[in-house]
Amino acid sequence: MGISSAGDANIPELLFYGLFSLQHRGQESAGIAYHRHGRIVSYRDVGMVANALSHYLEESHPSRVGIGHVRYSTHGTNKLENAQPIVVSCNKGEISLAHNGNISNSDELTRGLIDGGSIFQSTTDTELLLHLIARSPRPDFHEALAECLGFVEGAYCFLMLHGGTLVAVRDPHGFRPLVIGRRNGMVMVASETCALGLFQPEEIREVEPGEILEIRGAEVRSERLPARPGAPVRRAHCIFELIYFARPDSEVFGHSVHLVRKAMGARIARDDPSPGDLVIAVPDSGNSAALGYATASGVELELGLTRNHYMGRTFIQPTPALREMGVRMKLHPVRRAIEGRRVTVIDDSLVRGTTSRQMVRLLREAGAREVHLRLSSPPLRYPCFFGIDIPTREELIANRLDPEGIAREIGADSVRFLSLEGLKSCVDRPGDYCCACFSGDYPCPVKDPPLHRKC
Repeated sequence: MGISSAGDANIPELLFYGLFSLQHRGQESAGIAYHRHGRIVSYRDVGMVANALSHYLEESHPSRVGIGHVRYSTHGTNKLENAQPIVVSCNKGEISLAHNGNISNSDELTRGLIDGGSIFQSTTDTELLLHLIARSPRPDFHEALAECLGFVEGAYCFLMLHGGTLVAVRDPHGFRPLVIGRRNGMVMVASETCALGLFQPEEIREVEPGEILEIRGAEVRSERLPARPGAPVRRAHCIFELIYFARPDSEVFGHSVHLVRKAMGARIARDDPSPGDLVIAVPDSGNSAALGYATASGVELELGLTRNHYMGRTFIQPTPALREMGVRMKLHPVRRAIEGRRVTVIDDSLVRGTTSRQMVRLLREAGAREVHLRLSSPPLRYPCFFGIDIPTREELIANRLDPEGIAREIGADSVRFLSLEGLKSCVDRPGDYCCACFSGDYPCPVKDPPLHRKC
């Protein structure tokens, strides 16, 4: 998230509240960088926003511009040196950078930089952009940035501080969401609209794919990334943002996340009805789809699983052991609601199957007579190279087993997925979405074989 103000404001405190609203997007580390007295001041720490950054609520830190970041690692390990925003001093001045996404040609670019003498301080793909800027022969920062972005492929939303200016960049495909809002002499940029709602902006719009914004005070200047030779770049919004990643009260890619998920649940109810006599959601990302499923099927919707909201999201825990332990700590069945019932469970997706196996076991232990799992996404078959931690093909359960085999593996009575056609029917302009994790049809080149690479 980034904030730029025409007058002094307590920018770190405002960033804290915005990052708190974006906590669902990353739980490994959090950081803030802001401009004060002509220099960039920064602080990063591992952990969630409330623990890592709460000291910014204790006193005022006047500033006019700053950026913040919550990390969910898809490239590089979870350690402090990989926390963002990154701050460097180089021949283009002092720069701070926060990044959402994955640079798909990062290995190639990094090898070239190392061969040329660059020394990397982290294992993230984010740092390489700073090296490219520093090594650019163009003396002007903005010209160097535009030149360097011409080398970068894949998914990126960058926020940068340079000389008291906030710079926002979104890749030409528009993989990851990025929005900008204004209110009372203040401009705010964030990954989701839910982070801007705190500030009650007078207007919100998406940052366009391929757009570069330079924001100084409350003045915004927009330009486009230079066109590359060859075929036009197609839009490739990440469909998994709508399935799982975004908060349901956000608007992403022009859609209400809640209403799209509700439509997904209704579609699978029509395509693959369950013999269950009760519908329950796996909270929280399954809630909207379960409502759509119950409405379309006419089957009773019940609160069968509760969630410990002090737990994080098990999908984005960094290790399998933590994911498995997290399920029992996070999900708690309501025994009296499901005991003796045939339960249809609505979840957003099935990755490795470990979380679903634990969840089915919990429901059986609570007395469910049958457990039928319905997923509001197609089977995940391919890794993601663009910012979602979907692992190697070998780890994806849908590549090993058909739905009947998956049901046996996780202990369910039946398992059914939303079809890719059904998923696309739930959004406008389905050709504008990246569905490569389901189809293997990547919208831009990936350098490593999809069978083996891990994001």
